Amino acid sequence: MPEPTPALLPHVDGVLTGAQVAATAAAIAAMQEPCGAVPWTTGEHVDIWNHVEAAMAMLVGGEVEAAERAYAWVPTMQRADGSFPMKIVDDTVEDDRGETNMSAYPAVGLWHHWLVRRDLDHLRRYWPSVRAALDFVVSLQTGWGGISWTPVDDFCLLTGNASIYHSLRAGVALADLLDDPQPEWELAGGRLGHAIRRHEDRFADKSTYSMDWYYPVLGGALRGDAAHARLARRWDDFVVPGLGIHCVDTNPWVTGAETCELAMALDALGDHERARALLADMQHLREDDGRYWTGWVYDTGRTDEPSDVYWPHEHTTYTAAAVVLAVDALGETYGHSTPGSGIMRGTSLAPHFQELALECGCESALIP
Repeated sequence: MPEPTPALLPHVDGVLTGAQVAATAAAIAAMQEPCGAVPWTTGEHVDIWNHVEAAMAMLVGGEVEAAERAYAWVPTMQRADGSFPMKIVDDTVEDDRGETNMSAYPAVGLWHHWLVRRDLDHLRRYWPSVRAALDFVVSLQTGWGGISWTPVDDFCLLTGNASIYHSLRAGVALADLLDDPQPEWELAGGRLGHAIRRHEDRFADKSTYSMDWYYPVLGGALRGDAAHARLARRWDDFVVPGLGIHCVDTNPWVTGAETCELAMALDALGDHERARALLADMQHLREDDGRYWTGWVYDTGRTDEPSDVYWPHEHTTYTAAAVVLAVDALGETYGHSTPGSGIMRGTSLAPHFQELALECGCESALIP
């Protein structure tokens, strides 16, 4: 398949051109390690979730060879139980806990690659790794439906579980395409979706983080009126007009990756205008060469801390990747997109799971 030219790359009219998207994808590839791993920034650690997100962005941004090297590296970090370590530095494991959200996300990357490239050989090559990873993930589901963070940390994280819901839908789509049914994933997905929608109080409280606010929408467990209502409830706590959104509601700090993820959540709900505005607002974090600062501490009038500064003082691959994927999503409405543009909307994924065999004890679980 020929490499895409800038004219065919994703773009959003009036926000980012195809050439600018290509520069950002190239900036991610420039930080890729010789082994194929993509760290948060040069010299920093790697985690599988953000690595896969970077591979997706490089693929749609024209850095196809770099994306393929990134995907080839993923199975080299997988353990016998199907899990991936939480933290890797210089191709060496630094934190060996098997993190469920990170282990689940290669399913999304593999489905996205299929949408963009239609490469069945690639699909078959990495399917065993994805299948083993999702088997590990669902093995850590609790009776009430949440999935534990790691085998040694028995609490459940709402953001991570919302992303796992997305990954399970990608995994079932892959399974259906390859005629390798995985009914246990569908059962786990139904229980998980129910837990996200009905039992948020059982997840660890991380409500100061914006991701816990929007991820149930971005991951797809919430749609329709419930999704709109959720975003409306805390919009003013997190959104800073003209700058982006807070990472946490306690600090005057807007971050690019979270802003782009919220934009993709809005896009999934059909709220394209506000999504495009957020994408445009966070472009103050962009460098001329396509790199992105992680965040910006804005002026609050306080004199006891710095303000109007980039913080941390780093350009991160995960921020750049979120920008590229947001452009691809919104390009379908406002410019040009790839066949993978709906990956966060979930339009090509397996249908939402039925809530069957619930064991949470709530009223819904008692209805025969």
